Amino acid sequence: MKVIDMSEKNLAVVLLSGGLDSCVTMAIAREKHNNNIAVLHIGYGQRTQTREYNSSRAIARFYNIPETRILTNELDFLRKIGGSSLTDRNIPVDKDNKNAGIPTSYVPFRNTHLLSIAVSWAETINAKSIYIGAVQQDSPDYPDCRKEYYEAYNKLVEVGTKPSTNIKVLTPLLKMSKSEIVKKGIEIAAPLQLSWSCYERNDKACGCCQSCRLRLNAFKEAGVKDKIDYI
Repeated sequence: MKVIDMSEKNLAVVLLSGGLDSCVTMAIAREKHNNNIAVLHIGYGQRTQTREYNSSRAIARFYNIPETRILTNELDFLRKIGGSSLTDRNIPVDKDNKNAGIPTSYVPFRNTHLLSIAVSWAETINAKSIYIGAVQQDSPDYPDCRKEYYEAYNKLVEVGTKPSTNIKVLTPLLKMSKSEIVKKGIEIAAPLQLSWSCYERNDKACGCCQSCRLRLNAFKEAGVKDKIDYI
């Protein structure tokens, strides 16, 4: 049981995967809520679940988030369902940009499951805001990274929670490019070196998957060196 002071105002839940986008989102939420943050990390059987967990913990420690405000869950059913190269080892991780449409890295309806847990927790601890690092521009084919999706989800939260709840899902990075996210992270001193983006490896980033390519290109465009290790 996570014991959180219900009397605290302006409390926000941050979905912290440990990735670059969630790291910058965490930094933005912390500034806006005076570090009055509760961290939610959810593993779902992805290839890099161990490294993402470790990264999320490192980022939370960087911001001195107390253990009472950190909730970790695992959704093993998404691995059993499969349908994504992130959760099904029989589906290879994309290493090029040749495939049009929705990439194999899309995990069917994943964000809906993650946000449902976040809303349940937020309603319990009286948080009014939920932050998620969704990015539409760099993931235009991901159905759950679109503006329309979050507008619909907020409507669902409105009708599916107590009238007094008033929870809003916020997506501060939604319209930003990956290089803009890197620049924003540097501007607000986010610990980008603690984040992890690779879809395939837990030791050193592969540098070839879709997520690694986007990250490397973003740092290049931002004119700064990415400090994580690549093979």
